[in-house]
Amino acid sequence: MRILVIRHGESEADLLDVHEGRADFELTERGRRQAAAMACHIKENYDVSAIYCSTLMRARQTAGYLSEVMGIPLIPDERLMEFNNGLIAGLERAVAHEKYPLVKELPLHASVYEQESILEFRFRADYMLSKIISETDSDATVAVVTHGGMVNQLYRAFLRLPIDSDIVFATGDTGIHEWRIS
Repeated sequence: MRILVIRHGESEADLLDVHEGRADFELTERGRRQAAAMACHIKENYDVSAIYCSTLMRARQTAGYLSEVMGIPLIPDERLMEFNNGLIAGLERAVAHEKYPLVKELPLHASVYEQESILEFRFRADYMLSKIISETDSDATVAVVTHGGMVNQLYRAFLRLPIDSDIVFATGDTGIHEWRIS
C-alpha cells in the first residue's frame, strides 16, 4: 500500500501573512498552478484509487485538480482539516501574538483561545490514518490532501512518535510525501 500525503497549494492567507488554521482561504493563482502540476506528476507516476481531502477550501481545491486528472471522486473528511486555532484564525500574525500570546506548559488535553487541544488534533490524525489503512487494499495507492499541521500529525501517528514530540516534518506548497506500507 502507498499513501501519498499532500499539502495544499499556496493560499491567499500565505500572501496576507495571517494565521490560517480554520480560516477558509482560496488558492492563489500560483497555488492553482502548483495544484495542477502536482496532479500531473501524480497522474504520470501513480495509479491512485482514492483521494481523501480536508473540507477546507484550499485543500478541496488542490484535491480537485487531482480528482479531475485521475477521474475519481473526492472523499472529503472534516477530520483532515488543519489545527483548530480558534480565535487566532484569520488574524495577522502580529495582532494574534499581541492579543493571544503563546501559553507555555499547557497540558496536552487543555486548550486556550477556543482552540482544540494537541491531544484532540493528534487523535484526528490517528483516527484518519487507521481509517485509511483499514479501508485500503494492500496493493492500492491513495492520496490524502490536507494541511501542513495535519501532515505533521499524520507523520507522528504513522511513526508512532509521542504526542508531545517536537519533531517537525517540513513541507512546502503541494509537497508530496510517499509512504509505503508492506
